Amino acid sequence: QGGVKVIEKRNQEKADLLYNFLDQSSLYENRVTKAYRSRMNVTFFLKDESLNAAFLQGAEKEGMVQLRGHRSAGGMRASIYNAMPLASVQTLVDYMHQFEKSHR
Repeated sequence: QGGVKVIEKRNQEKADLLYNFLDQSSLYENRVTKAYRSRMNVTFFLKDESLNAAFLQGAEKEGMVQLRGHRSAGGMRASIYNAMPLASVQTLVDYMHQFEKSHR
């Protein structure tokens, strides 16, 4: 797959795509200081937590599952490990953007 450096670059691109969307969003927020953000597990919250169930139901309809965050932490968690392609992260960002537009 191109070696460790190539995989590292790909993982950074995936994380940047998702974090950049979260950082500019009016509906979602990431509560982790930038210096400590994970490239593998991206956590985020809907600012209006009453939308959590609708968000998860819509994601599941689009084939995206397991986005619910840890039961003690709440929120959402996108696991974007090595095997997750950039296109799948883009699909998540596209869904999040559409959900945001329809819940302004």
